[in-house]
Amino acid sequence: MHIDELLLQIHNSQASSPSLRIPKDWTQGRTVFGGLSAALLYAAIREKIASDRPLRSLTTNFIGPLLPDTDFKIDVTLLRDGKNVTQVIASAIQDGQVAVFSQACFGTERESKIRVESQSRHQMPLPTKAKFIPQIPKVTPKYLKHIDLSVVEGGLPFTGKSHTRVHGWMRFTQPPAQITDAHLIALIDAWPPTILQMLRWPAPASTMSWNLEFIHPHQPVAPDDWFAYQADTRQAADGYCHSEANIWDKQGELIAISRQIIAVFD
Repeated sequence: MHIDELLLQIHNSQASSPSLRIPKDWTQGRTVFGGLSAALLYAAIREKIASDRPLRSLTTNFIGPLLPDTDFKIDVTLLRDGKNVTQVIASAIQDGQVAVFSQACFGTERESKIRVESQSRHQMPLPTKAKFIPQIPKVTPKYLKHIDLSVVEGGLPFTGKSHTRVHGWMRFTQPPAQITDAHLIALIDAWPPTILQMLRWPAPASTMSWNLEFIHPHQPVAPDDWFAYQADTRQAADGYCHSEANIWDKQGELIAISRQIIAVFD
């Protein structure tokens, strides 16, 4: 199922049945791909917010597995709708339990004398094709059939590398009708945790908390554009990893900053 069809479920659920369901081809392990579940919660939130309020930040906690091919619903609560800033929370609820929780912050533009241009740059050339893990049954996460990754620096998961960072490019294998914030949320979470390449054998790992900040203003992007991604491990110990990533558009403009806390069970 294409991501546009999944996001359309959110729109349709506002007018009809609130029940949602995600197919197995969007899973990582036993749960729905985290980037997709965060994108769906954001899409449900976006339905409640005026279109002229840009998304500034989205914080998502992955509390338990969100199972595929099983009904769930998304509850949205408006915390505050102020003159400039709107704060909203959403929960994905399955079998009476909260599986995923998000808080989104929207903020309108205001006149300000302060302006600091981003100095964040990268030197990675645009790829010509995807270059990552091939689709191997029971090994490669199923959701990767929908996303092209092209690694520039860093190793593949479970290859015993000494690298602690992952640099590369990403895009949808089948371009959507347009790139929205929901699409970007799903894309940005597509890369495996930075520390998995350091392991010599497969081990479970999962994101506990993910904070994504969107940089504004930024230019429109095309549906088939590549997006640059550079993630670095800030610190890892005692089974937890703190990583941080920058995301640029094809023209080299910084569009998002991502921070994650990841639990690894090695």
